[in-house]
Amino acid sequence: MVDRCECGTEMGRGILACPGCGRLRYSAELKELSDRASAASRGGDLTSARAAWTQALRLLPAGSRQHAAVADRITALAPDPAAAAAQAEPQSRFWKWIVGLGPIGVAMWKLKFVLVVLLGNGKLLLLGLTKATTLLSMLLAFGVYWTAWGMWFALGLVLSIYVHEMGHVVALRRFGVAASAPMFVPGLGAFIRLRQSLPPRQNARVGLAGPLWGLGAAAAAWAATMAGGSPMWSAIAHTGAWINLFNLLPVWQLDGSRGFAALGRVHRLAIAAVFGAAWIAVGDGLLVLLAIVAAVRAFESGAPGDSDAGIGIEFGALIVALAFILRMSPVTLQ
Repeated sequence: MVDRCECGTEMGRGILACPGCGRLRYSAELKELSDRASAASRGGDLTSARAAWTQALRLLPAGSRQHAAVADRITALAPDPAAAAAQAEPQSRFWKWIVGLGPIGVAMWKLKFVLVVLLGNGKLLLLGLTKATTLLSMLLAFGVYWTAWGMWFALGLVLSIYVHEMGHVVALRRFGVAASAPMFVPGLGAFIRLRQSLPPRQNARVGLAGPLWGLGAAAAAWAATMAGGSPMWSAIAHTGAWINLFNLLPVWQLDGSRGFAALGRVHRLAIAAVFGAAWIAVGDGLLVLLAIVAAVRAFESGAPGDSDAGIGIEFGALIVALAFILRMSPVTLQ
């Protein structure tokens, strides 16, 4: 089901805040719950107050200022012993196995809990590392890449892919949409599982968030090269830029295809032209393929008539920035 905010922006099922104007979807319900919780607190009924705030928390986007404020209110109230015990109990088989190791395992479990609390708001990048499936699949991918290209390049490659995937996760959280932590597949990169559909424009922003964060990782490696780092940093930057450009290919479930879902014919042709110009400047054959596929998709019958210029600008800027890093970071693995 897709609703429209008062500003006219589409809001799919599960989106808790308008991505256009930031208006909360359930503002009336939140006001009612806030009044109920405040009244219960004044009357000394902390259990009812906590229940009302907990219900309100589910209607707020994770990572938002309002979500953090309500979470603080819940924490400030006297905790329910049974709920606290259930929250403290390890939920995954992996962490239950860790705790089963005895005192050392318990210490590891407590360390995990402390890390999650300390990372908190604005530290979502590292949150995926607390998931056993993500951590173990990362280690598997790291081992495979280490065998092929050496330890340090493998580490840089795995971290670059992880940053890319967490870009999607953070963007989804901004829209109030649940998503799985990244799962690595050696040789194929990584993926996340989206638990609900999104309108085209929101889907496009989530899709481009991966290459945007991946650009940040590649830029950091390139900056290390410029600061006098070893040629390995240049190789990591080059490979990261290439992988993120590949993900901008507008086919199948790749990020570029999700970005194209919000672009009309004119903007798609403009993206094809940017790909072509990048190929002339850089000379990598991947950019030729990207330009051809983008041009073909510009003339498909399913192209929307209502195009999002902001997404088109972001798409084009990503191409230019990634192509620049690709050009300035030669691969010299030694």
